[in-house]
Amino acid sequence: MQLLEGSLEAVNAAYMRICRDDRHAGIKKLVSRRASKRFFSNWSMLHDPAISLIWNQQQIRDGILDRIPQSEIIGMFEAISHRSDLHDFDH
Repeated sequence: MQLLEGSLEAVNAAYMRICRDDRHAGIKKLVSRRASKRFFSNWSMLHDPAISLIWNQQQIRDGILDRIPQSEIIGMFEAISHRSDLHDFDH
């Protein structure tokens, strides 16, 4: 799961690059909205391959991302942005 932040043009360009990249499959846009502030203004990318911070792989395979409200997705990214132990991540 990725959160793209920045200007509308930059976000759209990044999204299109991801869509064209063969390393990505089954791309779904879960939330699209203007934000009043960035969650990760000082980060380039956090990689958590198991998405273990919130949901486990079985929940994802079972389709949790299709069932949860957008507010929960946004809340997940906000919670990650506040985790002090992740701010030292080497990006």
